[in-house]
Amino acid sequence: MKKFCLFFWAVTVVSGFGCEENNGGEDIVDNISPQVESVTPSDGETGVSLNSKIVITYSEPITLGNSHQIAVNNKTVDVSVNENQLNIETVLENNTDYSVTISAISVLDLAKNYAEEFSFSFSTKTNNPIEISAELVTKNPSKEAENVYNFLKENYGQKVISASMSNVAWNINEAEWIKQHTGKYPAIASFDYIHLPFSPANWIDYSETAFIEEWWNNNGLVCASWHWNVPSNQGSDNYYFYADETSFKASNATIEGTWENEIVKADLEKISSYIKILKEKNIPLIWRPLHEAAGNIYEYQAGEAWFWWGANGAEAFKQLWIYMFNYFREMELDNLIWVWTTQTNDNDFYPGDNYVDIIGRDVYNNSDANSIAEQFSSIRNEYPNKIVTLSEMGNVATISSQWAAGAKWAYFMPWYDFERTNNLNEADFNQPAHQFANADWWIDAVNQSYVITRDQMPNLK
Repeated sequence: MKKFCLFFWAVTVVSGFGCEENNGGEDIVDNISPQVESVTPSDGETGVSLNSKIVITYSEPITLGNSHQIAVNNKTVDVSVNENQLNIETVLENNTDYSVTISAISVLDLAKNYAEEFSFSFSTKTNNPIEISAELVTKNPSKEAENVYNFLKENYGQKVISASMSNVAWNINEAEWIKQHTGKYPAIASFDYIHLPFSPANWIDYSETAFIEEWWNNNGLVCASWHWNVPSNQGSDNYYFYADETSFKASNATIEGTWENEIVKADLEKISSYIKILKEKNIPLIWRPLHEAAGNIYEYQAGEAWFWWGANGAEAFKQLWIYMFNYFREMELDNLIWVWTTQTNDNDFYPGDNYVDIIGRDVYNNSDANSIAEQFSSIRNEYPNKIVTLSEMGNVATISSQWAAGAKWAYFMPWYDFERTNNLNEADFNQPAHQFANADWWIDAVNQSYVITRDQMPNLK
């Protein structure tokens, strides 16, 4: 009997069995239960990716008990077994603590020995504190610009501000459509200086700011972007902003003596005169120029920039951004809050902390709130001292589901539906359908206690 026990002891390294002597003096075999060797995510880990799988690896092949009780945050979950691995099927949410519990009747080995109860914890929360830059990058900013920036900082991570885009350029048609279907105006109205080469004209004049003044006087915030149209080639009267429609080179835009630089200087002079009108009326401007510069360069092989301002690469783009920034500083435009739009993985295009107040992200055609939250977290981790916002969006998960997943943007702005809102007097203006965010999407948004609409805005003058 002793020889048998010694032989059996020799295989305990593999089998997990051992032997001991019973009260009668004879040696007997003792069965050892399956032991946990590792867990993924690791116990106590923080900042866990939402794409992570929960896997418990045991010391030997396992099976499930007939009445297994396996829970995540006290809720029973579906599980599967692959040899010695227990896979837990659950969807992780951002900014959440997790506890995994496996009861003593849940896991057993092929010899029918039950594993002991086991539990571990992890978190999708990060340890990165939110420490936003204390001051605007604009030196000696206007009081109103400071007030808006402080308001954005105070609410960041706590509430999200609603916004709408003008229909093409210079109106609040989208805001009116939102008001019609929800009973509330969004807090931010955004505009586009896309038609700069043609203003002033009877159909577009950026010096007409009465409706913007009214918006600001009703405590609404003002934002503007610029689809910067340039001549298709030197001397042309045809204007484009897509890179494949113009020979205009961003790499020449800041070089004295080039025809591109002459265009840039003339355009900056013109647009600064329009922004100065807002400055003189004490209206601060959330300013988002040169957006989406990297295009899809970093998304896949053979990706490319869409717009001319990004088509000659990161260095040319950054030089242009800083050139504009310095020009506006010389023009004493102290009412600007600068927004740079990331395409993700494009840090080479980032102008630098001294030239950017807010990081924007544009998201389209993504109904997966967790995926969107992953983007938010990635951007926040990349630029921890900057406010992060959903600067454009269309056909995405509801704001309530994004917020629950951890995408706590500073503000969000759906793009405009030209056919739906180009004319307030047409019948289709009354319809709830929308190319990018329909009435139900907006109703869900404004019904959330953490979504700020214009009626909830303080006086920031």
